[in-house]
Amino acid sequence: MDRGQVAQWSVDEQLQAALRGAVLDKLKSGNYDVVLAHSLGSLICYDTFVRNPAAIRDKVFVTFGSQIGNPAVRDIFAGRIQDLPCRKWYHLFNREDRVLTYPLEIATDNFQQVLTPFDVPNDLLNHNATWYLSRPETVATVWHDVVPVPASRSIVSAARGIARIDTRPTRRALLIGINDYPKPADRLEGCVNDVFLMSSVLQESGFMPDEIRVVLNERATAQGIMERLHWLLEGVRDGDERMLFYSGHGAQIPRYNPSGAPDSVDECLVPYDFDWTPEHAILDRQFSQFYSQLPYDCYFVAMLDCCHSGGMTRDGGPRIRGLTPPDDIRHRALRWEASEGMWVPRDFPPLNESLSKSKNGADYLGDNGATQRLGRSMALRTQPDKEYNKTRAELGHHGPYLPILLEACQEQELSYEYRDGVTSYGAYTFCMAKVLREQRDRGANPSFYELSALVTAKLRRLKYNQTPNLVGAKTRVSAKIPWGAAEAGRGQRRTPKKRAAKTGRKKRR
Repeated sequence: MDRGQVAQWSVDEQLQAALRGAVLDKLKSGNYDVVLAHSLGSLICYDTFVRNPAAIRDKVFVTFGSQIGNPAVRDIFAGRIQDLPCRKWYHLFNREDRVLTYPLEIATDNFQQVLTPFDVPNDLLNHNATWYLSRPETVATVWHDVVPVPASRSIVSAARGIARIDTRPTRRALLIGINDYPKPADRLEGCVNDVFLMSSVLQESGFMPDEIRVVLNERATAQGIMERLHWLLEGVRDGDERMLFYSGHGAQIPRYNPSGAPDSVDECLVPYDFDWTPEHAILDRQFSQFYSQLPYDCYFVAMLDCCHSGGMTRDGGPRIRGLTPPDDIRHRALRWEASEGMWVPRDFPPLNESLSKSKNGADYLGDNGATQRLGRSMALRTQPDKEYNKTRAELGHHGPYLPILLEACQEQELSYEYRDGVTSYGAYTFCMAKVLREQRDRGANPSFYELSALVTAKLRRLKYNQTPNLVGAKTRVSAKIPWGAAEAGRGQRRTPKKRAAKTGRKKRR
């Protein structure tokens, strides 16, 4: 099987329908307990079973050398891979397989991903089905389940019992702050303070210290952040709470298409080792791999105190938390307008024309309709709205999971720093912490919508020209924040005593 066959299957609806029929006919012709599906076969079988769940009920489903989770084909399933009503689904994954294979994470008891590493000498693809099925990891899991001996069955049963001992909802928070960027002109002052401030607020709200991890300054490289995102979002179940807080620079990177021409813009978080390349940036294309498959009934909140518009910081003025691209990077997004004798923004084609024209299109695709905004999972939503909604309805899901986004400002605005006496914070983070504590002191637990409005009002009173942005499903942003009030026995409220302090402004860049 080659990539061309996957590509052909992904665009040919008649072929998909015919192959679904062939799989169903085969299953009806015999009494099968196990379905083994390799490569394109795994796509065909998953497409069959997600539309005809009774066909796989109570069977064991084994996928290997599989492209099911690859973003290039996940769009066919409206951006989300669902669990199936099979007895067990084993997904064998080899990182060295070079035929568009992809890992999967599905938060159900009947799904298990099995890492089956192999790198065969002189094999450029590492895609052979026999290697997958003969790996010791496969024998120890799949074959012991499918053809068990009494001892192995008891061991497996005991292991499953241990795994089910504690199924209570869990909390985790990852807090990232970067002041000391390598370039002196890019350095900030309040990001590390923001992290400690938010950690204190979360602990007052019931988070335990061991549920919170922080990464600061030179440790917050692109790789370091991605590794910690894996810790934050692995194994999430219904009811779990996850919080990502980022304080630092944001940026926008004009992106090249496969033919080498700029055709869109990527929003990104700026890690310590940022160099204006995708490899050293936190883009939504990477970020969405962690959140898009989360269970719908969990809470994942991402609070971003940064901006994606650059600006110059005047001496003594507030610092701005956004970077202006170097001129060679900036040139990608410009064109020469001869009639005006000026450089003007290039008109990129919309990433999703129907969505860009909708009421909330700018929230997802930016004002230009061609920006991959953070936390929106737009790489998994390329279908026109009507087709996307039709596919979601057919498959019985809501599309990729989207986090609740609390952003410091609107797309074209700047995010500033604030100086509380001699201590710098992000203006947005400082106001957020103040509002949360004020509401708790009153015994109130606001919704996300109410919280954002209160923070906006406080920023206005402090004369900051930035308007926080709230993005999320209407039912979620209208609900009470899950960590608004401390739980008995989980955290104690200790509001620091107020002290007189001379306050002033400072900017972040």
